[in-house]
Amino acid sequence: MTTSPSTAAEKTVDRARRRAEQDDRARSTSPSATNAAAARVEAMRRRTGVRRFVFENGLSLAALTLFALSFVGQIAAGFRDENAEQQDHGQPPMTIAAYLTSGAFVEATAENWESEFLQMGLFVLLTGFLYQRGSSESKRIEEPEAVDEDPSDAKQDAETPWPVRQGGLWLGIYKYSLSGSLLLLFLISFGAHVMGGVRQYNEQQLDHGGRSITTLGYLATSRLWFESFQNWQSEFFSVAVLVLLSIWLRQQGTQQSKPVAAPASDTGE
Repeated sequence: MTTSPSTAAEKTVDRARRRAEQDDRARSTSPSATNAAAARVEAMRRRTGVRRFVFENGLSLAALTLFALSFVGQIAAGFRDENAEQQDHGQPPMTIAAYLTSGAFVEATAENWESEFLQMGLFVLLTGFLYQRGSSESKRIEEPEAVDEDPSDAKQDAETPWPVRQGGLWLGIYKYSLSGSLLLLFLISFGAHVMGGVRQYNEQQLDHGGRSITTLGYLATSRLWFESFQNWQSEFFSVAVLVLLSIWLRQQGTQQSKPVAAPASDTGE
């Protein structure tokens, strides 16, 4: 009797699921993993109030702190550079308020944000249906994944997100809200890049006796697309490098890496 393709696939998935559960259980219940978890819990219990909040939200707080420091550095360096250029052209120096609303600052800031949001939005979207064997950044191929669960099949309680309990249109939006939000931020940043770019372009044109152009005209310039593509290519390249390096390389203690002892063929975290 010939086994149907669907039955054969189900058997493969079941074998892979049991093997993955055994591996995950062995790793998560190892003495070292248990000790690390106990240390985290003990560190959390010793903290209250603000210290507890910082401990539980340290990753986002660290990222936002690094962003703020880098942003201040960008403003300070950019302000000095812009005024040096003003001086070279025999023009009066700009105030910090004028610089922060100038086309040069808006364009430089927005073109970087634009590429970051595009990279993250597409990465979230593509990892929903594309795979990379052996990478920690990919879903597993044979094993069932919790992220593929239909929300309507999930047990609901008071902590279930409101859109899931509501269903219908709200659930449909919520299911893709992460990639949707990131791509919306990309469009907003791209719009700011264009608006800042056309202002700076027109200022430079007038300084050299040229003619100003409209926003639509700026969309047809090679300058806009050179600025965009030079950022986009670097973002996509860095994603590809991370996806591929995570197959063979490890980082102890982070969710972005497979366990150090996991074989290269293992896919997913």
